[in-house]
Amino acid sequence: MSAKGGGALNLEGDAPSADFLIVGAGAMGMAFADVIVKETDASVLLVERQDRPGGHWNHAYPFVRLHQPSTFYGVNSRDLGSGRVDQVGGNAGMRELASGAEVCDYFESVLRHDLLPTGRVGFLGQTEHMGGGRLRSRVTGRERQATARVMVDATYMKVKVPATEPPAFEVADGVDCRPPNALADLDRAPSTFVIVGAGKTAYDAIYHLLDRDVDPDAIIWIAPRDSWVFNRARFQPGDVLTGFLPQMAAIAESTSPEDAFARVEATGSLMRVDPNVTPQMFRCATVSEREIEAIRRVKNVVRLGRVTRLEPGRIELDQGSVDVPEDTLFVNCTADGLERLPPRPIFEGDQITLQAIRGCQQVFSAALIAHVAGLDRPEAEKNAICHVDPHPDSAMDYFTLVGSWLGGEMRWAQDAELFQWLTQCRLSAFSHEFAELMLGRGAVPPEQAGAIAQAALEKIQAYAAR
Repeated sequence: MSAKGGGALNLEGDAPSADFLIVGAGAMGMAFADVIVKETDASVLLVERQDRPGGHWNHAYPFVRLHQPSTFYGVNSRDLGSGRVDQVGGNAGMRELASGAEVCDYFESVLRHDLLPTGRVGFLGQTEHMGGGRLRSRVTGRERQATARVMVDATYMKVKVPATEPPAFEVADGVDCRPPNALADLDRAPSTFVIVGAGKTAYDAIYHLLDRDVDPDAIIWIAPRDSWVFNRARFQPGDVLTGFLPQMAAIAESTSPEDAFARVEATGSLMRVDPNVTPQMFRCATVSEREIEAIRRVKNVVRLGRVTRLEPGRIELDQGSVDVPEDTLFVNCTADGLERLPPRPIFEGDQITLQAIRGCQQVFSAALIAHVAGLDRPEAEKNAICHVDPHPDSAMDYFTLVGSWLGGEMRWAQDAELFQWLTQCRLSAFSHEFAELMLGRGAVPPEQAGAIAQAALEKIQAYAAR
């Protein structure tokens, strides 16, 4: 299967057709479509159940922002933001983080100003894909049978947000439980806020409340698992590899997983909220030191497992219960934003299933998959290039992620064509600096970096085998 097409886009009648039918116009679907349109002459039909592109961003809480720099997000052909350095707030001193509204407007602009004007891209909003190319309008109910040379599933990763997912626990009558979206437009002032969940959404909700002068003692945090998080200061454009190499050296010098985490934490690359609690979770959340310091002001952290039921004045958990004031506002931050799903082959005949091929770098992965789709290579070789990295969940998955990042760059660097493309891909947080390193223009000689990387990979493999 090759992306080189030239088949005309047809949106008329009951049988729309294109070279590529992309199901889902979220971030990954848009990143894939962008590369196909820019690098091939293929036609594309984007099918999206919502009214506009952007996927889960259309339902995000108003105070959400990217947790890594805007420089690394969006589609490959157009910058997101101006690259400015924030002067205030939790991200002060670092490259800007686009807001949810900015991300949605960006994808809308990419569609309207970059893709549709080519005449090779069609967009069917508020349209369900029923399977096998069968489409149904969510507005009129009209059904049509689309045909395409290649079907692209951009929905497999099933990104979820609290605004679209019901709580995973029982909520009794009379309990005020809302998604974090509600914090931006409160209709009452509760005496207590209970934040349910321990991921990045919970961090954002707590930081938002503290930024609105809520007393830290008025916040209760239900945290089933503590998490290791990346330090955003180590993920700044031009300095990613500078922050990555100390992690490699720390792992290479370690004697156990526990020792490795301690050493990596000492480099400043990984952080945790409570230095006295050993994290059991790692999900790629990226946070600033200022945000972590603020969140540490919340002392009432409940570590009794997951919530099973909320009742007026009471929280039931796996390992006990907690009494709270009856006017408490519960903030549900428990939706599994990126579930750990079983990997599928990216390329299967006339089907492409978008997944992360560099862990936690979804839009970069989609762009690279699109580029590989356009190469005239056997399917087995394409799948070897596009090895799936499932989303991390446990603390030990940190080592798997680091190993896959490093292994992927080393593998791709052996392919001259890929290496050239990667050095020009704006979405890649590593490849530009990796290329400089390979060419002897990095902070350390390439031979020294290679020795560190090899030693780190050996430790990672040994820890994974335990």
